[in-house]
Amino acid sequence: MWTEYFTPVSLEQALALLAENGGRARVVAGATDLILELERGQRPGIEMLIDVTRIPGLDTIRLDPDGQIHLGPLVTHNHCAGSRLIIDRAFALARACWEVGAPQIRNRATVAGNLITASPANDSITPLVALGATVKLRSVSGERIVPLNEFYTGVRRTVMREDEMLVDIAFPAPPPGTRSMFYKLALRRAQAISVVNVAAMLEFEADRVKHAAVTMGAVAPTIIHAAQAEKELVGQSLTEEILVRAAQAAAMTARPIDDLRGSAWYRKEMVRVCTERVLRSLAEGSERRGYPEMPVMLRREHTWHLEQVLAEPLAHHSGMSIITRINGRTFTLGTGFDKTLLRLLREDVGLTGTKEGCAEGECGACTVFLDGVAVMACMVPAPRAHAAEIVTVEGLARNGQLHPIQQTFIDEGAVQCGYCTPGFLMSGAMLLDETPQPTQWDIQQSITGNLCRCTGYYKIVSAFEKAARSPELQAASTERAGS
Repeated sequence: MWTEYFTPVSLEQALALLAENGGRARVVAGATDLILELERGQRPGIEMLIDVTRIPGLDTIRLDPDGQIHLGPLVTHNHCAGSRLIIDRAFALARACWEVGAPQIRNRATVAGNLITASPANDSITPLVALGATVKLRSVSGERIVPLNEFYTGVRRTVMREDEMLVDIAFPAPPPGTRSMFYKLALRRAQAISVVNVAAMLEFEADRVKHAAVTMGAVAPTIIHAAQAEKELVGQSLTEEILVRAAQAAAMTARPIDDLRGSAWYRKEMVRVCTERVLRSLAEGSERRGYPEMPVMLRREHTWHLEQVLAEPLAHHSGMSIITRINGRTFTLGTGFDKTLLRLLREDVGLTGTKEGCAEGECGACTVFLDGVAVMACMVPAPRAHAAEIVTVEGLARNGQLHPIQQTFIDEGAVQCGYCTPGFLMSGAMLLDETPQPTQWDIQQSITGNLCRCTGYYKIVSAFEKAARSPELQAASTERAGS
């Protein structure tokens, strides 16, 4: 898919590579969109990937002294979904990020990448437009700040130049008395693209709306404001009459098209319904209902920020080695730099327990741990394995003893055709490491990225519950509580 792969250790190195290589190079972080675009031929001429995931300091969320909240270019959707700052001050963004894909995707997919892909159905853009966000674009010749609502020129088109990198996302921290909400309508509960999405941010003064921002996605070529709905809300209390009028005004603003996910007529009607639901939840103060106190992340506690810092930049071309640790063993691989981690594991290392079900990041059969984080191997470029620690399903057992989740899958009859089983085992093992005493809801959330075509989820959930009660994990839970 690519012929050259570079891993810089500073922004300056990344920008220099972009400047030197023009349109044949692309910056890659999560890669969850870019790999699919490359495989489908949607990015012709891309021969070089510049992997910025080893540059320290780019994965932080912070509030500056001027009251601006900043997201670094490596901030993932899970970073936002679990950030106390984002949950408390910009809840619509936290909820939108939590609605993206599944835990394995949210662990890799960056908010910056979501913005750059520029699909009007992308979830995080809608609340960020409502929040008045800007993006900072940097090149070797300088930098510029662009309001997010001016960043887009059409479907999957932005004002970014080929030599620029998005290095910061910023928005004013909403003042006290501001509440926000995001609502997504999709064809299934998880791993689905929005048919319609709506975000609203309302600043209240007593019981009246002082300022309103209502934005909509998947109903126009870009994310748009429902300007008339905003006018209906300002200065008003959120009475039933106002809710209905504002929702109707939002529907009139939408300019949807017919496509595979819904007709234009249906989308316009759902804009009305979704906007009314968002505004009613804000009127009732129930916008956080259903949002978990501790969202399931499928990552170990110590993995929130980059730890595997490289001493010097790396280049991977034909014949150059990838040196990595897999299941506790060091491998030196002279092939595979131009493929995904999934294919490297299966074809070059011979670990076929990790399955290829969809190769699109939807089925979860290829779930592995990359530096303590559950990811879908089909969405990770193979050179990212260099100087990394990887665990596959073959590495779950220890000293001849099956992992508790493996044993309970046998005990409960959770193994059916077996194709999806490795992915479920990996999600279960990471969930039980993250949350030794998960609720059934936690279990359900942990496997939203794992599809079973045999429809056998009852036995799978039962196996997860039984594993959590195993003496080994009970002891680990007690030890963790004591520390």
